[in-house]
Amino acid sequence: MSEPADRRYGPATLPRARGPLSAAVVEALRHPPHDLTADLGVDLYPADPIFDEDLQLTLFLCYELHYRGWLGVDESWEWQPTLLALRARCERVFEASLRRLVGAPPVPAAGVAAGLAELVAADDGPSLAATLQRRADLTQFREFVAHRSVYHLREADPHSWALPRLGGPAKAALVEIQTDEYGNGRLDRMHAELFRSTLDRLGLDTGYGAHIDVAPAVTLATNNLMSLFGLHRRLRGALLGHLAAFEMTSSLPNRRYGNGLRRLGFDEVATRFYDEHVEADAVHEQIAAHDMCDGLVRSEPALAPDVLFGAAAGLAVDRLFAAHLLDSWAAGRSSLRAPVPPAPPALPPTVSLAVTAPAAAVTPPARPAVV
Repeated sequence: MSEPADRRYGPATLPRARGPLSAAVVEALRHPPHDLTADLGVDLYPADPIFDEDLQLTLFLCYELHYRGWLGVDESWEWQPTLLALRARCERVFEASLRRLVGAPPVPAAGVAAGLAELVAADDGPSLAATLQRRADLTQFREFVAHRSVYHLREADPHSWALPRLGGPAKAALVEIQTDEYGNGRLDRMHAELFRSTLDRLGLDTGYGAHIDVAPAVTLATNNLMSLFGLHRRLRGALLGHLAAFEMTSSLPNRRYGNGLRRLGFDEVATRFYDEHVEADAVHEQIAAHDMCDGLVRSEPALAPDVLFGAAAGLAVDRLFAAHLLDSWAAGRSSLRAPVPPAPPALPPTVSLAVTAPAAAVTPPARPAVV
């Protein structure tokens, strides 16, 4: 195993265990690949899998082997059969909880894009974005950014698992979205790099996976959901539905996040990640719903229910995430498992008087269906 030349990009350091199952996996990963105990994880019956710290960390430990890996862990663990069997047992519990949570959203006669719009319109979760824009203090905003770093430092990677599993209009649309996410091939414009600048401006550790240890189960669940969909070909429709819902609900919240940072006195470097998404995601919304998801269902009509399930699951888990943060703050406690280190005295930076809120994102014209 070789050490990376630049630790900012991973692999991450193994986190601390949160229960007997994750403890067994963490301990196993410290050694060369070997068979795990056959009955490990057989009796998996957590009361609420989405909030179960041990289950969600175990899944995250397994999934990360398919991304950047873990520092000092033999890469051959990625395909170790007994670890994959344990992951499958955990996945069955997690997926069953998601299906109980959202049921089976009906596919309307108008098609899957209309179904996605209906799910988004009906989403009545707590407005975390409004709180961050108007009332959150610096400590709370830094907590939010630490939570989101688990995903944003590998932004777009889970959805890229769909690329080799698609063809035709859906693949072309996904490539168009992902090209923007990866900065059109420019490192400084990659969304993960823009977010790293936000972390830096807020005085937070910018290393890949730096905040996994303090991220609670519900935060890991928002990430595990994408990995579950992305790593199973049978769930490719759910993965695209998740991405569509993500893009369709992103533009306004990102405007609010950027304005919240400006309210706290931060500059355009800190807000650039959010400002970039205001306009980009308004365009992506159209591509994701019409070209990508409709394109998939035109080719594979049987996947329409999966698309809506993936969208509904993503929206539902994000509601639980938002409620966790807001409930924690209302009770006067940290939303993380342990508070992030205090902000450096120099925060926030002085803001240029020329910095203003971004212009309103224009609504792009409807894109014609791809035939």
